[in-house]
Amino acid sequence: MKIRVLSYNIHRAIGFDRRFKPERIIEILQGHNADIVLLQEVDEGAPRSRELKLAKELADALNYPYYAMGHNVSLRKGRYGNATLSRFPITRERNIDLTVGILKRRGCQHTTINVNDKHQLEVFNLHLGLSARERQKQAGILARSKEYESLDMNTPCLIGGDFNDWRSLLRALFIEGFDFKCATDKKDNYGLPKALKTYPSFSPKGGLDRMYYRGGLRLISAKRCRYKVSKIASDHLAIIIDFELA
Repeated sequence: MKIRVLSYNIHRAIGFDRRFKPERIIEILQGHNADIVLLQEVDEGAPRSRELKLAKELADALNYPYYAMGHNVSLRKGRYGNATLSRFPITRERNIDLTVGILKRRGCQHTTINVNDKHQLEVFNLHLGLSARERQKQAGILARSKEYESLDMNTPCLIGGDFNDWRSLLRALFIEGFDFKCATDKKDNYGLPKALKTYPSFSPKGGLDRMYYRGGLRLISAKRCRYKVSKIASDHLAIIIDFELA
């Protein structure tokens, strides 16, 4: 069975022109028609986004019957975090706090998705911090969480989102330490892994948006969004991954 997964830091649907235009995000998501969508920086009840519940607005506009919202940051009015949209039932949702000390609150949303009667997919949708040490600690928090520790190695599992990992310092940890494969790595001219560049969207120089997978998932293809509107809709580009679920 083939499934398409998309991850996208939508920057609260506020583009480089500083305009709140969720219709641009909708156009991008609609064009790629993913089965499961991982979103970061999603507002809920914030004045800057017309006090909308943005996850619900996007799910309704794109006909996703299931969605889950994980709140990380509280604003003076409203809050924001990660959201997962799905064409398949979401049977469990938890938000894992990845905040380190007094630094900005960060989180990882864990959802269990029933793809069909035989297949269950564990999905971790995260947004990591800005410093390398902070990100290393956050990876450790995730690895020690009961949501992650309870998983069998053969269980189909995805970890995706905005890793903020400019220098790919976490790659070895996820691949060698956690036994994942990286869907968003491409080979350079020397055969070495090189991340798909997604930031900044108008002229990508860093591969901040990534997806790791294991347990009965076979990678078919991986790409970044190349729609013209994506250069202004957010400061990140979406990544689109096709898998076969064994």
